Amino acid sequence: MSLDGKVAIVTGSGRGLGLAYAQELARQGASVVVNDVSADAAAEAVASIEASGGRAVAVVAPVGPTETAKQLVQTAVDTYGRLDILVTNAGVLRDTVLWKMSDDDFDTVVNVHLRGTFTCVREAATYMRANEIAGRIICIGSPTGQRGNFGQTNYAAAKAGIVGMVRTWAMELKKAGITANAVIPVAATAMTATVPYFAAAVEADEKGEAMPAFFRHDLGFGTSGDVAGLISYLASDAAASVTGQAIGIGGDRIQLWSHPEAVVTEYQDGGWSYDALATRFDEVIGDRQQSVGERFPALPEELQR
Repeated sequence: MSLDGKVAIVTGSGRGLGLAYAQELARQGASVVVNDVSADAAAEAVASIEASGGRAVAVVAPVGPTETAKQLVQTAVDTYGRLDILVTNAGVLRDTVLWKMSDDDFDTVVNVHLRGTFTCVREAATYMRANEIAGRIICIGSPTGQRGNFGQTNYAAAKAGIVGMVRTWAMELKKAGITANAVIPVAATAMTATVPYFAAAVEADEKGEAMPAFFRHDLGFGTSGDVAGLISYLASDAAASVTGQAIGIGGDRIQLWSHPEAVVTEYQDGGWSYDALATRFDEVIGDRQQSVGERFPALPEELQR
């Protein structure tokens, strides 16, 4: 197996995508530290891995504080003797429009997603560097962080920030042989289960049936298991040359998200004063303005609910 002898931490892995990641890493031979805020969910996740012949141990703690990051790394080292892989998946949602979003709504999401990713990666990278381990850092982003989404100011900020940190860590950790990448998953989750557009796909998934090809191919939308293969690949020695990337995956589709690049460049002698902009903005920028949010094609009639 590709990850024999490796040790992984997966935050937020009691359910959903995180659980699929932990199970796949164990299936590939890694020993896994499962993390969740629910003791029951964490215990069930460990039991599912052990039932399939894998090795796992649970840490029940909220991601965000440095103390949790230290506990996760120490548990990996104390239990399995080392740490090779970190997957930062833990997250929460507090969706509401900007004018109704409270300080707590914003801070809670940013603390878990953004600060939690930072504290866990800092602790893991410190250990890996000190022990000369060419480790793997895999951080979970979102299409919302790439393109925005209505009602998700906090989540969009955190997920965009994660990709920015990954780009930076790829440079800082290169000399140590540690890779850092972001995965942008598109899959059936508790969040997408409430969206009418995805109802037919969610119904099929809940019945254990294959999702319609429209979702899997046209939208790149699938199951948690469809994402997990990329996690185990990026965690393996085969991906030693892959770092600083934001890779989208879902259903039958894989995507490489680009670095932000200027799409228009123009010059004005003497600089861009108000008058110059008022005269030339439409000519220079105009209809080249970039779109925001995800744009989904119309659902085929047979998939409408």
